Amino acid sequence: MHTPQAPLPSDFNAFSTAAEVIRGHDLRGKVAVVTGGAAGVGLETTRALVSAGAQVVVPARDVAKAAAGLGGLAGASIEPMELTDPASIAAFAERFLATDRPLHVLVNNAGIMAAPLSRDGRGYESQLATNHLGHFELTARLWPALRRAQGARVVALSSVGHRRSAVDFDDWNFERRPYDRWGAYGQSKSANALFALGVDARGEAHGIRAFSVHPGGIVTGLAKFMTAEEKAASPAFGRDGRPVIDPARNMKTVEQGAATSVWCAVSSALDGHGGVYCQDCNVAEPVPAESPEMRGVRPWAMDPALAERLWTLSERLTGLGVA
Repeated sequence: MHTPQAPLPSDFNAFSTAAEVIRGHDLRGKVAVVTGGAAGVGLETTRALVSAGAQVVVPARDVAKAAAGLGGLAGASIEPMELTDPASIAAFAERFLATDRPLHVLVNNAGIMAAPLSRDGRGYESQLATNHLGHFELTARLWPALRRAQGARVVALSSVGHRRSAVDFDDWNFERRPYDRWGAYGQSKSANALFALGVDARGEAHGIRAFSVHPGGIVTGLAKFMTAEEKAASPAFGRDGRPVIDPARNMKTVEQGAATSVWCAVSSALDGHGGVYCQDCNVAEPVPAESPEMRGVRPWAMDPALAERLWTLSERLTGLGVA
């Protein structure tokens, strides 16, 4: 049953932190996987889930760097995995499935932003390959464990950056049009939102519900490809180059940025709901395609028909599906 894209009653808002959202939840006996879970918003998500008793597995390209980021956090473990390498994803999933554990929460958090043009080993543009296709493959590989949970949630990190571009189904791989690194980022974030719709449509019958999330404008390592000129023009940076914190205007700390991911993972307010784009610890309001607002969800990121079209494309590109 399709959930309306409309706000719900919520005890939290743009100023809430992940620690506030998780308070009172008991996740003992629950298992979570958080990609990118050793840095930035992902690290705060991991910390929150662990604080409630969950066992959190963090897949990481650089295990040593992830270990330093987690700092020996009890309840979190690290496994090697590279999101642009299908064999690495398959190996990670095989190791996880071999434990026969259910997977109660999958947070597809890792990503890159505004990267210069590069392609993975299959020739796929790196931002779509990392942000969407890698997570599509991971979710498909872990589907048996999600089903085994008999009540799992999948959280896909999207962004208000989806406003920059819908998925271009005619040239998603930038083979005919000039490469635009911000447009490619926007396309990948629209794909993340549509992916949550696709997962939810296939998972609801198995107790799997999915949500996409805009964490907020947060200065993390995600900004490493931004030029000095782009930073100077961005409201996220002050004149001194330091991050601006103003949750009312979409600019948050990492603790506040992780709050919506955690809310989507655990909140009882979302019981019976799924497939919606969320922000500020609530379901976001739809906004017109031309809206200048740095919030809300655009029409092309919440269209079930486009979600099905993306799912079909993703199956073709990865050779994977779910059942």
